[in-house]
Amino acid sequence: MKIHLLLATSCLCATHIMAQDSLSAKRWDLKSCIDYALDKNIQIRMDKISLEESSIDTKTAKADLFPSLSFSTSHNIINRPYMENSSIVDGSNVISTSNKTSYTGNYGLNASWTLYNGSKRLNTLDQQKINNRIAQLTVANSENSIQESITTTFIQILYAAESVKINENTVQVSEAQRDRGKELLNAGSISQSDYAQLESQCSADKYQLVTSQATLHNYKLQLKQLLELNGEYEMQLALPGIDDADVLAPLPAIADIYQAALALRPEIEASRLNIETSQLDIDIARSGYLPTINLSAGIGTNHTTGNDFTFAEQIKNGWNNSVGVTLSIPIFNNRQTKSAVQKAKLQRQNSELELQEQQKNLYQTIEGLWLDANNAQHNYAAASEKLRSTQTSFNLVNEQFNQGMKNTVELLTEKNNLLSAQQEQLQAKYMAVLNIQLLRFYAGESIHL
Repeated sequence: MKIHLLLATSCLCATHIMAQDSLSAKRWDLKSCIDYALDKNIQIRMDKISLEESSIDTKTAKADLFPSLSFSTSHNIINRPYMENSSIVDGSNVISTSNKTSYTGNYGLNASWTLYNGSKRLNTLDQQKINNRIAQLTVANSENSIQESITTTFIQILYAAESVKINENTVQVSEAQRDRGKELLNAGSISQSDYAQLESQCSADKYQLVTSQATLHNYKLQLKQLLELNGEYEMQLALPGIDDADVLAPLPAIADIYQAALALRPEIEASRLNIETSQLDIDIARSGYLPTINLSAGIGTNHTTGNDFTFAEQIKNGWNNSVGVTLSIPIFNNRQTKSAVQKAKLQRQNSELELQEQQKNLYQTIEGLWLDANNAQHNYAAASEKLRSTQTSFNLVNEQFNQGMKNTVELLTEKNNLLSAQQEQLQAKYMAVLNIQLLRFYAGESIHL
């Protein structure tokens, strides 16, 4: 037994180690991140459990259409300590008083079936089927949300990673300028204060590099949290290259995206279904005005000790069959039904308003994404042109500084202008990419980079 336990433990450990090794060797691109999150995200898994519960409720509502069957039995011991010697009649049984304690047993098999209750059960079943569909849409909505969040975070990582590269290059240039300034200072071409400015700028650029590295680390941590990964796990990201074709891709019309989203987005379909369930709530409440017809049937028997008949004879003699129909007609129920109908109608109005609110929010979201993408594309084009001219100007001033023809202030001004142009282009670039990806996702396309 111990050997088997050790083998099982070893197998589990080996499996866990293999899984960890496989995860450690994994290179994460955007698609693999999304696929992993759809399988591991806690909120999605909770919504799937709710979906299973809803499926069970649907089966329960369907089973309520059929009859119910139950078996019952009761047993009693009766003691008559002061009873005189005589005989008493208990129903159809004659009980001898020679024994002052008697035992009685009853057995019954009963069935009941609601034949009609104003279609309440059928409407409840239809409502539960819709609720099951809404539960499916809740899962889909959670999946959409996690895809959008991962896409946003992944593109932020791309932005942060490229920002780190820019700051690394800036630090290299600053160090080269500081070293050249040292030579010029020794040669008497610049003053000590000019050289101090170069050193200060180099320190500031290093600080900015550390800040950008911390930002990149923070975005990676956010991505790991979305994927339910351990914070200590080091992700190996496969970062794609983004070219001008990705940034300046033509944008579809807002109306086309909106119409596609209306037909595809799970939150919109769920709002429409909520209106249907509200209408069914009204029908269910109205069933309180209608009569209810129940059918019941049963078989039973009993026996008693101290009887002149044998057990088998008592079971046979006590055997009985019954069938009955119950008609219940509501006349006055303290306004309960009327209030329920009125509240159900108000809920339907609320569901219709919620649908309008969802549609309005969807249009505003799509319009905002489109405007942001369009503005980012124009900004990227302008920033790219500005970067080219700023780079040319910086190269010229830097060369002149190395020859002692430009002072430190002119050099640092051009350098800061270049860094600002690089950051402007970078920000516009990834703002455009992010919003283009989200617009495609709302139009029903899969997210990919």
